[in-house]
Amino acid sequence: MNLALIIAGGVGRRMHQDIPKQFLTIDNRPVIIHTLEAFQKHPSIDVITVACVAGWDKVLEAYAKQFNISKLKYIVPGGKNGQDSIRNGLFELEKHFKKDDIVLIHDAIRPLVSEDIISDCIVTAQKFGSAIATIPCREAMMETTDGQKSVGSYPREQLLRAQTPQGFHLGKICEMHRKALRNGITNSVASCTLFSELGENVHFSLGSEKNIKLTTTDDLEIFKALLLVKKSEWLKH
Repeated sequence: MNLALIIAGGVGRRMHQDIPKQFLTIDNRPVIIHTLEAFQKHPSIDVITVACVAGWDKVLEAYAKQFNISKLKYIVPGGKNGQDSIRNGLFELEKHFKKDDIVLIHDAIRPLVSEDIISDCIVTAQKFGSAIATIPCREAMMETTDGQKSVGSYPREQLLRAQTPQGFHLGKICEMHRKALRNGITNSVASCTLFSELGENVHFSLGSEKNIKLTTTDDLEIFKALLLVKKSEWLKH
């Protein structure tokens, strides 16, 4: 089985909106529905679970019904941070599925994830036990201690930018979350950093510059522009 765990527990303060950014409507559907549709349409994804921000679970259920997200089987409460939300979703999936099933953890606010990215994450996780969608770092990377002046630079060829999905065997990632709690790790920013903090290596899978995370209003404008490009491509065929 291939499972998708969509993390929608954030409130999006940097977006300065009255509603969580994953529920903002763009091109006649909420951002989270754009994301869920990518996994709904993927032939290798069997089940979708969402860790949802408090008070929005019924809204999500209604949207899922409206937009025919039939693979959505479980909605769990989001936590006080991303690590909490991921753990809530994983421990729910653990009740229903096998340890060697693959789970893809994905941000609800990365709505342009492609079929190829999902496919490569699944294949890589099946082969190596982990798969982190990544892209090369093309910018110069400067080090600073105060945010105002440099104290050096870092070779960009040694850096990758991590995205989601991030795929694992369900049993392994649940084990790592329990180990993190025992070690006092409570606010790791992503599954790949959690593994790193626990001394584990991860493998890399396909990412894309288009697989953007909607964090600021600028990101929303880029998302809208990319949707227009996709529509123009559809019209050509």
